[in-house]
Amino acid sequence: MGQNFLDKPLKPPLWTKDFVLISIATFMFWAASHIVMPVLPKYALSLGADARLIGLINGFYTVAALAMRPVVGMECDRRGRKLVFIVGLLAILLSAVGYYFAGSVVLLLVLRLLHGMGWSACSTASNTIAADIIPAERKGEGMGYFGIFQTIAQAGAPALALSLLASFGFGPIFLASISFATLGLIMGGILKTQNELGLNKKGVRPAFFEKRALDVAFLMFFLAFTYSGIVSYIALCGEEKGIANMSPFFLAYALGIIASRLCVGKYYDTRGPHLIILWSFILLVLSDLMLAISSSVFAFSIGGAVFGIGYGALQPTLLAMAVRDIEAERRGAVNGTVMGAFDIGVGAGALILGYAASYMGYSGIYFVSAIAPFLGLLAYMADRVINKYSKNN
Repeated sequence: MGQNFLDKPLKPPLWTKDFVLISIATFMFWAASHIVMPVLPKYALSLGADARLIGLINGFYTVAALAMRPVVGMECDRRGRKLVFIVGLLAILLSAVGYYFAGSVVLLLVLRLLHGMGWSACSTASNTIAADIIPAERKGEGMGYFGIFQTIAQAGAPALALSLLASFGFGPIFLASISFATLGLIMGGILKTQNELGLNKKGVRPAFFEKRALDVAFLMFFLAFTYSGIVSYIALCGEEKGIANMSPFFLAYALGIIASRLCVGKYYDTRGPHLIILWSFILLVLSDLMLAISSSVFAFSIGGAVFGIGYGALQPTLLAMAVRDIEAERRGAVNGTVMGAFDIGVGAGALILGYAASYMGYSGIYFVSAIAPFLGLLAYMADRVINKYSKNN
């Protein structure tokens, strides 16, 4: 008789109280941040800003987030993830309150700096907390589910913002951001994280970055570069093709992310990341090419779904790979390194693709964007060949 199923080892639990709390708290700070993103340019215009100042407002946020990545990664390892997470949420909350009362563009610039620093702290700390809590045997599955909470906030909060703006103006949007951040603080306060004190007792020194994560960070850069084309220019690409409402694209994109994250995590845990990375980069290349030639909402939506599947599979896979063999005392530095590469990729992509748009139009930039995942695929394959050759010699 075959082995009784009762004799099979049980998987360690994933949906623990703390995993649920960090997932909900992460949803809250993502929602608090993303609900203001689509309306801030219009809000800045109402305060007298011109196009140059609006660019500065967006730039200040990105620069602040990038500059803080190494610092918050190290502080996660030195002072504890929960403290960094709470401080980041307080910064986001103060920013949201400031938006509500802001009366000048100068104050808005300062608030975007504060918000960028808070975002950097929260996103680095939350990824590290999740990596600590999720059992090693279920790392891929857990990071996939954890990412779904981010995706729902990323897709739902901007839609809520535009609806509130059309009906009530700016005030309720900033009040909603305040509410999300406050709820995130409550969840974060209840959360119990592992090894908050004495993380450095094993002689592992905190660091600004972790060199063992550089290979994953390199791949994350290429993913972020092509991702920037979606978040920065897809609406303008739709307008260029005479499509005023790109909501179906964003819905298809979000559904693609959720579908892939529900599936690939368990595959990662049982089969490893190789095929996920290969097919994700291939899908990202194909989706960019599809977007470059699309001329209807339906075609854009298909391209968005394909991009969502590729992005939704690759991003949590890379995050799980980054912390897979890293001791807890350096996971903050790892996440700071990998997410710093993501910030650089988004910034570089927005800059280069924006420059390309002046020559090629917004449709044409997706031919350029497709180069990034193609290079990511080549880099990954080259790294595997080099590692295999090194082991054989």
